[in-house]
Amino acid sequence: MKPNRVLILGVGNLLAGDEGAGIHAVARLEEAPLPAHVTLLDGGTGGFQLLSLFREYPEIILIDAALDGQPPGTVTVREPRFARDFPPSLSAHDIGLRDLIQSAELLGPLPRIHLITVSIEKIPALSLGLSGPVRRALPAVEEAVLRILGVAGPG
Repeated sequence: MKPNRVLILGVGNLLAGDEGAGIHAVARLEEAPLPAHVTLLDGGTGGFQLLSLFREYPEIILIDAALDGQPPGTVTVREPRFARDFPPSLSAHDIGLRDLIQSAELLGPLPRIHLITVSIEKIPALSLGLSGPVRRALPAVEEAVLRILGVAGPG
């Protein structure tokens, strides 16, 4: 049986420091041993242009930063089924991620979504780099993605 196509979608603002954690995670995954049925995508700051992806892929691994009150660098993995299951504290982009998911729900059933968040403390005004705790969390994000995909991790 052929495996479902899977999209790994990193979202965030690369110009806003830790808020770009999802984008940095996707860049790191470009070097990972991913199966042929997996597609990586830098989703940038989200927006409704990402809406079609929720119809196109039966399974999505979504990576984003979260202002969730956890210590910076905390990696959380969950499998929300409905828009209301997404944490309201996901960092804001052009439109909120929860808004995007609610819009996708209007088009029909959502794909299977694995949500991986990296906790951040604040969104800086302008910064290209990640803080130490968020940068150190990226290997755990990669391990979580590989675990979801059933692929052996590095080392």
